[in-house]
Amino acid sequence: MARRSVLFAPGDQPDKLRKAADSGADVAVFDLEDAVVPDRKQAAREAVRDVLATVESTCELCVRVNPIDDGAARDLSVVLSGGEPDSVMAPKVPDANAVETLAGMLAERDASGPVLALVESAAGVLHAEEIAAVDATDALLFGAEDLAGDLGATRTESGREVAHARQHALLAARAAGVDAIDTHYPAYEDEAGLREAATEARRLGYDGKMVIHPAQVPVVNAAFTPDDEAIAWARRIVEASEAADERARGVFVVDGEMIDAPQVRQAERILARAEE
Repeated sequence: MARRSVLFAPGDQPDKLRKAADSGADVAVFDLEDAVVPDRKQAAREAVRDVLATVESTCELCVRVNPIDDGAARDLSVVLSGGEPDSVMAPKVPDANAVETLAGMLAERDASGPVLALVESAAGVLHAEEIAAVDATDALLFGAEDLAGDLGATRTESGREVAHARQHALLAARAAGVDAIDTHYPAYEDEAGLREAATEARRLGYDGKMVIHPAQVPVVNAAFTPDDEAIAWARRIVEASEAADERARGVFVVDGEMIDAPQVRQAERILARAEE
């Protein structure tokens, strides 16, 4: 399943939850954490429970719970009483133990969905490899805004202050074989800037990007969908690899370019993504 766009909607606003589920996003996140003020948490849990039980959607429905030590158990007790989401998102994950604990909470309640782990702190980034390697983890999401706050860094247009962490999270996800989801682009009315940021994330190797407004969904989906030119290139590479003489399969030529195993893997990845 592709996770090009991961759209967040506030858990205490049922209309926005339903709109997110029908937005065309690959993942709709019903948010019980940052998007909900403390005195609205219980109302949000009940709203998410009710929408999950009644909404019809073809996208992945995910619930972002509160941190393990700050409400996750209460979130799950209410939400899972009405239905089970396709996945659960763990925020501000500091280490592997947090994911394992959340997975245990889900198992205790007979829920089996995977965990999407948000690394958005210094501790989370430094432990990204072990977080991604937990069996329950199915995606690693990089949160630049919270990380900058944790570091005391100032966010800049270039993103240099979080560039190392962004690459580290990607490497950890790739090493573990889980999805890598890039940070959101906060200026939701800046379509050109969003397109540039999403294209950069794809070129780095990310699978998708978090979004905070439905209008961002089609832009991000397009950026992470292989275009006709890329698909045609990938097919030529794979077909040439399959047709190559066994002795020459290690290195061969396509369109005047020397091709070997890394390009073949990239071509196979493009075709797999196009099929998804």
